[in-house]
Amino acid sequence: MVPLYHEVMSLKIRFRPDGPLVLDLPEGTTFELNGETQTLTRAHLALCRCGHSERKPLCDGSHRKIGFQAAGGELIVREASTEQLGG
Repeated sequence: MVPLYHEVMSLKIRFRPDGPLVLDLPEGTTFELNGETQTLTRAHLALCRCGHSERKPLCDGSHRKIGFQAAGGELIVREASTEQLGG
């Protein structure tokens, strides 16, 4: 078998200092949350990590009110896939 192409899929999750987990996605991206389809109105999806959001799992800014503190950073997940020709 001969590799036809090699594609690397990746996902980056940013940990905002003292704030939410953030997925950078194009504005207008649709996603499903608990069976309900929603559309991003911004170019990112912010997920609560302070535990105080009234919109869990989405961030509502509560981390600012409670003085949540946590380090910033990022997590990058890469999945490599190779499609092969039969033979």
